[in-house]
Amino acid sequence: MGILTLGGAILSEVFGSSMLKVTAVTNNRLPVVGIILGYGMAFYLLSLALMTIPLSFAYAAWSGVGTALTALIGFGVFKEQLRPKTVVGIIVLIIGLVLMRI
Repeated sequence: MGILTLGGAILSEVFGSSMLKVTAVTNNRLPVVGIILGYGMAFYLLSLALMTIPLSFAYAAWSGVGTALTALIGFGVFKEQLRPKTVVGIIVLIIGLVLMRI
């Protein structure tokens, strides 16, 4: 159950981070509500996940996978530049998370 809660925390954080970019590319301030809800839900779900998952892994996964997914959204949705160093960084991050879990 903790892994599912952590997954929800990661997706909520990615949503909140994506809304940050939306506020930068539009004059509409409605995405600010998405930022508040996304980060609020992310921290709440992360706190629930910490009941069953060690802090070191939970936080590394939350921030790392969140960063990787946010980068992918940046590339796919916001047409940001995809650089080889970024791809290598995301791969190294995922390898590190796998090593933490072994």
